[in-house]
Amino acid sequence: MSDIDDIRQSEDVQQNLREVQELLARHRVVEGLVHRQEMPRHELVENLVHKQHIAELRHKLDELHPADIAYILEALPLDERLFVWDLVKADRDGEILLEVSDVVRETLIEAMDSHELVAATELLDTDEIADLAPDLPSEVMQDVFRALSVEEREQLREAMSYDEDSVGALMDFEAVTVREDVTLEAVLRYLRRFDELPDHTDQLFVVDRGERLRGVLPLNLLLVTDPDEMVSNIMADEPLTLQPDEKAQTAAQAFERYDLVSAPVVDAEGKLVGRVTVNAVVDYIRESSETEQLSRAGLREGEDIFASVWDSVKNRWAWLAVNMVTAFIASRVIGAFEGSIEKLVALAALMPIVAGIGGNSGNQTITMIVRALALGQVQQESARVLLRKELGVAMVNGLIWGSLLGFVAWWLYRSVPLGLVMTAAMILNLMVAAVVGVAVPLLRQRLGYDPAIGSSVMITAVTDSGGFFIFLGLATLFLL
Repeated sequence: MSDIDDIRQSEDVQQNLREVQELLARHRVVEGLVHRQEMPRHELVENLVHKQHIAELRHKLDELHPADIAYILEALPLDERLFVWDLVKADRDGEILLEVSDVVRETLIEAMDSHELVAATELLDTDEIADLAPDLPSEVMQDVFRALSVEEREQLREAMSYDEDSVGALMDFEAVTVREDVTLEAVLRYLRRFDELPDHTDQLFVVDRGERLRGVLPLNLLLVTDPDEMVSNIMADEPLTLQPDEKAQTAAQAFERYDLVSAPVVDAEGKLVGRVTVNAVVDYIRESSETEQLSRAGLREGEDIFASVWDSVKNRWAWLAVNMVTAFIASRVIGAFEGSIEKLVALAALMPIVAGIGGNSGNQTITMIVRALALGQVQQESARVLLRKELGVAMVNGLIWGSLLGFVAWWLYRSVPLGLVMTAAMILNLMVAAVVGVAVPLLRQRLGYDPAIGSSVMITAVTDSGGFFIFLGLATLFLL
């Protein structure tokens, strides 16, 4: 899809949001007039609101894709969100719940009773039900289980058994299978029996009688090859396969590297258990990217922008507390050199520069390392090589920019020793930032934690305290 298409889609979504907001505003105006009338409120609301604005709003929502409705719901304050949610057709509830963010989904589910939740969930595929399961009340899940067939129950149990970040969590069970000992004409007749093929079907999966994967039959070859040809003669017999217990990141890398639309998922015995499609991978990449961005800012999870004050405080307090502690440590470092600062006031003006540039350099290193870890390009064995490389980068940058800042310090304060101290402090703090920038993400990964979470907070803390200590310490030794 081109950038122009992306821009047009974004503009269309924004236009839909504006139209819904305008209809809601008109609804509020008319309802406000109702409260000032002497006529019975119910009669006026029925005549003025329901027959006009609500009908328009319902019609507008019926025209929109579930993903667009999800976007609109996320962009509305809670009271308007629930009002719009009540106007959505019940048979679309499940699709929209899948599209909204986790935190907004919670507010919508809380507004629904058990019967509505069961009805919405029953219309979904088993892999989609598994996605919603963590947010649904246990009694709702019990009713959903009872409404499924035996085969669907087994599929749902299997889907729910996989870790959230595994290939199994991305997998769906809508795989069209054929045998290798039949003609393409037989395959075409078989496909015509479907009302429609599953979404993102670009290939059929060839299996034996034991459901073991033998190969894949691309649809483009099926359509242009002689119908009398055997499947075994044109199928790809060594396709890329995934296993349900593999990391979802592995699937994302494979889809990106090989431009896949779908890929088969097999168990340890080679039996086909499902498939992963590009839409699931794109959703995973988007969610992972959002989580990483939040983690770097010290947020524990996604936050409903219209959440209550208390909910937002709970989400943000943890790393703010860490930041407060590190800021206090930095202030104590400065306090230890109060005498030096009193004797040479220039130190107070120059020390934030050393700390700030060190923090920026460290964040650059951490960003590169975290990205490489996510792509699987860095192993623990590479730590020494990476450390030497980043120390080299820090040394060169320190010499270049430290010399420049040293010259500026000399020009401002006419002190050669101060300029030399500035240069030395810059080099040393950038080297500290390089060490921490490599060590923190690798250490967190080795301990089983997300390397992105809180990394920027940690690097800022170290480069602030370390920068102040190095600069003021050198100044105390050589200038006073």
